[in-house]
Amino acid sequence: MKDLTQGSIPKLLINMAVPMMIGMLIQTLYFLVDLYFVGQLGDTALAGLSLAGNAMFLIFALTQILNVGTTALISHAVGRKDEADANAVFNQSMLLACLMALVVVVIGYFGAPSYLASISSDAATIAAGRDYLYWFLPGMALQFPLVAVSAGLRGTGIVKPTMLVQTLSIIVNIILSPILIAGWGTSVAMGVAGAGLASSISVFAAVLLLCVYFVKAEKYISLKPNLWRFDTQIIKRLLGIGLPAGGEFFLMFAYMALIYWLIQHFGPDAQAGFGLGSRIMQSLFLPAMAIAFAAPAVAGQNFGAKRFDRVRETFFWSALLTCSLMAVLTLVSFLIPSVLVGGFSGDPEVVLIAATFLQIICINFIPSSVVFTCSGLFQSLGNTLPGLYSTATRVLIFTVVAVWLSHQPDFTLTQVWYLSAISVCIQAVVSFLLLKREFKLRLPRGYADAPVAVKLEVSQ
Repeated sequence: MKDLTQGSIPKLLINMAVPMMIGMLIQTLYFLVDLYFVGQLGDTALAGLSLAGNAMFLIFALTQILNVGTTALISHAVGRKDEADANAVFNQSMLLACLMALVVVVIGYFGAPSYLASISSDAATIAAGRDYLYWFLPGMALQFPLVAVSAGLRGTGIVKPTMLVQTLSIIVNIILSPILIAGWGTSVAMGVAGAGLASSISVFAAVLLLCVYFVKAEKYISLKPNLWRFDTQIIKRLLGIGLPAGGEFFLMFAYMALIYWLIQHFGPDAQAGFGLGSRIMQSLFLPAMAIAFAAPAVAGQNFGAKRFDRVRETFFWSALLTCSLMAVLTLVSFLIPSVLVGGFSGDPEVVLIAATFLQIICINFIPSSVVFTCSGLFQSLGNTLPGLYSTATRVLIFTVVAVWLSHQPDFTLTQVWYLSAISVCIQAVVSFLLLKREFKLRLPRGYADAPVAVKLEVSQ
């Protein structure tokens, strides 16, 4: 366990974020390797990978329930020095993880064809997406226990072992991708299916390594068979915090599916270009997300310990660091988008669509960092409903306007990209206003609106 109620807030954030950032950057390399080799198979294969990859938002929605609920409750328990409650929460989280993994496998194999057919009218694209999903579903299921263990460790302030395990698993994925996708050294090229199999094997390796570490090294929380009976009170607490956060990702899954549905009439090139551009965008977000993901544990422990000055300070530094990072990436994406996407497809039309998407969508990079930071603070305060409200606002605005635009005779792809960027800017404003409201409701008078400079003096 690591005590996050003492020491410099920016130093704590950076110390926790750097290991996660390294893991995420290596994960970015994994994404790029998959994109490169699948991109060589043609725009249909790339479009299929993109369509199937969107299903990961649905998995993220479900794992986020465990991730956010477990991290928040365990960090609060650690702040209160309540080891018994931390263990009870962790074991109930693992129980839910196993059940959710089983449900995902069953629904995934039966529901994948219908999902893909609903957002694409191209048979070859649907077939490629189905091949990828069928081989990746075991890896998707294993995400649940992996997330539960990682969230438990993060709630106690420990992130380095998780980062090391994820790094090793991603290296496995990077090595396997060209072998399974392109047939390097084997002459047996599985194509898009190979990308799914490589991912499943790498996730299995991560689960195995993390379980070995957890059993041998972790002491504050541990697997206790006697706690694996349904505890409705703890599950209600987990779901009360986790469900709204999971709802945010479910809305993002629906939002991405809507975009694929809207642009399907522009052909596989458009879907492949959007998929490539959005993957690059998500990769660029990872450094800022690492800092935002560190904030819930830092602010959560301090909230549990009633160090309310440090809760506000965590928001200030998290917002400052993430916005600074995203400002640099905004300039890069606006000035040289073709350089970022050019090596992943030999189709000039796909590259042009992806570059145009990235050049327009970078408008939302700084607002997105505000959204990430606010979401992290909502989690630390134990109320994730405001994050769900802000995401719902964004998705609702985008859906209404985008559907109307799609019925106009001059409907274009760039209209979709501009509308998406503007909707995120609106979401950032809503998130910030809701966080101010949460501070007033949950922090004692004198802490909710006090300038950060005053709080820095108090914490010192």
